[in-house]
Amino acid sequence: MVEHARQCYPAECCGAMLGVEENGVRSVKLARPMRNAYQGPQQDTYQLDPVEQLQVEKEARARKLSVVGIFHSHPDCDAYFSRRDLENSCPWYSFVVLSIRKGEFDHANSFLPNFDQTEAVKEPLEY
Repeated sequence: MVEHARQCYPAECCGAMLGVEENGVRSVKLARPMRNAYQGPQQDTYQLDPVEQLQVEKEARARKLSVVGIFHSHPDCDAYFSRRDLENSCPWYSFVVLSIRKGEFDHANSFLPNFDQTEAVKEPLEY
């Protein structure tokens, strides 16, 4: 995830987290970089390509994993879950946001949106 975010800087990167969930704990086994399909300026927006999303779901199943979350970067700002992030989220995924400052990893946070997409609680994140 970090390397993908560095490579995409100063644009936002995005990708999927493949892993397992056991006893309510999600473990990421593989971070799958994806293309930022947003057609406008990508410094503060990302969009997943639905065709690529389907491919990633198939990849996960082939590896006997599940897509447990989505990651993206925030260039030159903190790793927070923005209003836009919340509006474009889905409650069955964890969302990891990476802060990339001047092209280097600074910190990350994980968030879990509620089903109404009105708030996202911060999740424990170990890396």
